[in-house]
Amino acid sequence: MAEPDPLGPDPLGQHPLLGAVAPLVERIGAELVEPGRLREADVPLVWEGETVGGVRLSPGGEVPGGDLGALIEEVAEGLGAPLADLPRAEKQRAVRMLEERGAFAYRRSAETIAEALGVSRFTVYNYLNRSR
Repeated sequence: MAEPDPLGPDPLGQHPLLGAVAPLVERIGAELVEPGRLREADVPLVWEGETVGGVRLSPGGEVPGGDLGALIEEVAEGLGAPLADLPRAEKQRAVRMLEERGAFAYRRSAETIAEALGVSRFTVYNYLNRSR
């Protein structure tokens, strides 16, 4: 009799790569999806040139533990005004606060934060570099 696979059954009943990444995908709160169900924001899993599945990150900010919009609102409330209305020094402070709270781990976060601040993405990166 064969020993049971320590990773459990192959997710989606398909490729061994999917079984190998399944624990990680579960741990980060994401979902494995079949190749035919991939969306633009999904991360394709390619094995020897063939897409064998994909990873769908958690909605709202694509990082588990919250969402970017909520972090931006939280910082704006803490600073007492919408981020776009803040003077430059307070915008820099907002970027530091967002970085401390993990906002830059979100996909396309610099663009989203720049939009909330009413500045360019380049300016957001300058604020980040200045705070480091």
